Amino acid sequence: MSSSNEKNPAESADRKQAEHDANRDPLSDRAGAHPVGTGIGAATGGAAAGAATGAAIGTVAGPVGTALGAAIGTAVGAVGGGLAGKAIAEHVNPTVEHGYWRENYSARPYAQSGKAYEEYAPAYQYGWESQTKYVGKSFDESESALRRDWDKAKGNSSLEWDRAKDAVRDSWNRVAKRGESTGGRNA
Repeated sequence: MSSSNEKNPAESADRKQAEHDANRDPLSDRAGAHPVGTGIGAATGGAAAGAATGAAIGTVAGPVGTALGAAIGTAVGAVGGGLAGKAIAEHVNPTVEHGYWRENYSARPYAQSGKAYEEYAPAYQYGWESQTKYVGKSFDESESALRRDWDKAKGNSSLEWDRAKDAVRDSWNRVAKRGESTGGRNA
């Protein structure tokens, strides 16, 4: 007979996985941190738009003003872009997405019989993360970049791009559709 203090190994593993999927903020320890979305927003449109705006405003003061305006604009744009990227990423809850796909992957037409969810999980995650990275673009418009970067994103999955592509697309479309229906707000 087991003591009441012993833990069920499966339950312990599930709890450990749920804690991993919580995506905790390193500063506040709150679940749902989105450092990737924040970083992507800061590194892409925010910084570039800020630099262009700052340079345009600084041009009024001459060449030195252009350079100074661009530098200040880049910093301000990076902050604004980071916040925008964080907002976009926050409409995707990794715990919810993994739960949804764990329950539904085996019924998808591309799922191979006998393949565990863990084989497809990186593809689903790559889909929802990439959709927030390529905002405003369709899957088809982004596919060549997704294909190129799949080997870096797939982790331990043995799926090659041609086998993973439909799962990535499925996840991408699920997040894109939810973003459209909620205006990008948390669903």
